[in-house]
Amino acid sequence: MGVRHVVVAGGGVGGLTAAVALSRRGWRVTVCERASALTGIGAGIVLAPNALRALESIGLGPAVSAGEPLAGALGLRTPDGAWLSRTGAAASRYGVPARAVHRGFLIDALAAALPPGALRLGVSVGGVDEAAEGAVVVRTSAGELRADAVVAADGLRSALRGQLFPRHPGPRYAGETGWRAVLSGAGLPALPAAETWGRGERFGIVPLADGRVYVYATAVAVPGTRPADHRAELVRRFGAWHDPIPALLERLDRLDRLDRPDRREPGPVTVLHHDFHELAAPLPRFHSGRVALLGDAAHAMTPNLGQGGCQAIEDAVVLAHLLAGDTAVPAALAAYTEARLGRTTLISRRSRRMGDLARLSHPLAVSVRDFAVRATPSAVMTRGLDTLLGWQPPPGPDPAPGSAQASSRSVDIKEEEQQ
Repeated sequence: MGVRHVVVAGGGVGGLTAAVALSRRGWRVTVCERASALTGIGAGIVLAPNALRALESIGLGPAVSAGEPLAGALGLRTPDGAWLSRTGAAASRYGVPARAVHRGFLIDALAAALPPGALRLGVSVGGVDEAAEGAVVVRTSAGELRADAVVAADGLRSALRGQLFPRHPGPRYAGETGWRAVLSGAGLPALPAAETWGRGERFGIVPLADGRVYVYATAVAVPGTRPADHRAELVRRFGAWHDPIPALLERLDRLDRLDRPDRREPGPVTVLHHDFHELAAPLPRFHSGRVALLGDAAHAMTPNLGQGGCQAIEDAVVLAHLLAGDTAVPAALAAYTEARLGRTTLISRRSRRMGDLARLSHPLAVSVRDFAVRATPSAVMTRGLDTLLGWQPPPGPDPAPGSAQASSRSVDIKEEEQQ
């Protein structure tokens, strides 16, 4: 059998990870990304232990290990600063500490690991047609490509998912809108990673590995609501909350060169604003013919557990493992659905339930919620994360000696529905 060719639709975290993993399994890869540049949106991403082990398994651990890990306790707070819960660092339990990085940094690291010529920018994928001799024809804005397999990593509003599953209801508004920004950390004391829950509103603080700070905020809102001034809206909602939130909001006015390396002069901090959507109805399967869906195209979930990108990375590594060697593509993709559909559905549901709690706004409901969180032992909360963070990847093509994959211990995990 000759070298097989896979076309990856989408150059986000999941698509690029799949392309790197498949290329290291012997596939020739072509990544079609509709954007004209891989910039990475101005936001952070937490690479949890499960995602870091997946990246380690395909030899990308050193590429994402620069800077400081996400150290110390993670926790939930109330707007007056009181702690609802704190959990210990993940390293002692899962063998590797979580790492929070700028998405642009992660995108750059993944793109640098691609084979030369694999990435085609400004090229969108419109559809896939069956071809003779067990191949498919991929219709792109730059012409047709013939492939042995296709990876649909084209996001929340996936064109390929729409073609393959036309009766699926598609994305649903999750009830919240959200703001994100990356700020300079200069002059700030060491900040713990924490999320503060109010009445239908949240504010999160995540120190990044490069010394900057990723902040995010959410609020229950009518979909499509767009304030005229995002900073003013954030100050109105969160300006009286506990320190250091007011000080961080002040930094939205500061000039920032780090987030704009292409500019000669610094510009204002970019505030991203998006409504949250999810695939509330699971797909019947994550494949059709020779096409596999991964990441948001397969199981877009709310960000309440911070697992959207991590699950896309898991998808990519598992898919590449199953497509290794001379494995028949249809059988490998059926095995991929078997391996991923149940896990991602469970995590999506857990994330939705967490969002339901966070969105509570009635004073009595909020009081009951906060009491229940305080009354739950931290050890119980930590064990509840085992299903997420204790996941182990399949063996990579060339495991790095001394890597987190080799050193991390296995965690005895019970399936969520059995707990």
